[in-house]
Amino acid sequence: MSPASAPKPTLITSARKRRSLDNDERRTRYLWTMALRVVCFLSATLTPLPWNLILLVAAAVLPTIAVMLANAIDLRREPEPEVPETIERVALPSAEIVDGTVVEEPR
Repeated sequence: MSPASAPKPTLITSARKRRSLDNDERRTRYLWTMALRVVCFLSATLTPLPWNLILLVAAAVLPTIAVMLANAIDLRREPEPEVPETIERVALPSAEIVDGTVVEEPR
């Protein structure tokens, strides 16, 4: 197999996040958006008329935004690693044969 047709190496840094980690992040994002919605509702009860309408509209729109953010899956990919065209490898020296005899010592 020639180096040009060899498959590109898979690096651990180009792996995607675990599915459970992605789910945890999306769940956290959803909960923060819903907490902001609760704050908008509570603030709407304490603010004067023009501001409470804006807060009520925000509280009505936030569930849609929260669901869209929770359903957004991370589809980003890391760039492919660059593999050099030619890889220089150091050749191992040939084995040398040493003439001689083995002398065993008595024990």
